Amino acid sequence: MTSVDDTPVPALNALSIVTRDMGAALGFYRLCGLTFPEGAENQPHADTTAGGLRIMFDTRDVVSSFTPDWTEPSGGHRMAVAFECASPAQVDALHRRLVDAGHSSAHEPFDAFWGQRYAVVRDPDGNPVDFYCPLK
Repeated sequence: MTSVDDTPVPALNALSIVTRDMGAALGFYRLCGLTFPEGAENQPHADTTAGGLRIMFDTRDVVSSFTPDWTEPSGGHRMAVAFECASPAQVDALHRRLVDAGHSSAHEPFDAFWGQRYAVVRDPDGNPVDFYCPLK
């Protein structure tokens, strides 16, 4: 695909998440179904691929090493990660599994007016993580 001036359009293929605690972050996302190499929780950088999208995790120290004036966002989130589930029961089950593991629910599962079963849980860094599926 090219833009109007025939310059190739870059492909969106990765998402970067900054974390305070790599072990806690990877533990949460493993409960969501992502896989990481053994020992990744002990490294300052880890990544995985899900649905063709590369998801990269970096500690705050890594980000500060190349962006020294980086500060943690405040006042709310700007982006959220969302997982499409196979059924309303899976939305409910993932929400329950994460809450039972000690993570904070931002929204209990509900049938949204836009036609999806929806729930939101906060990851260890406070980022909202959405779980949804179409209501049929």
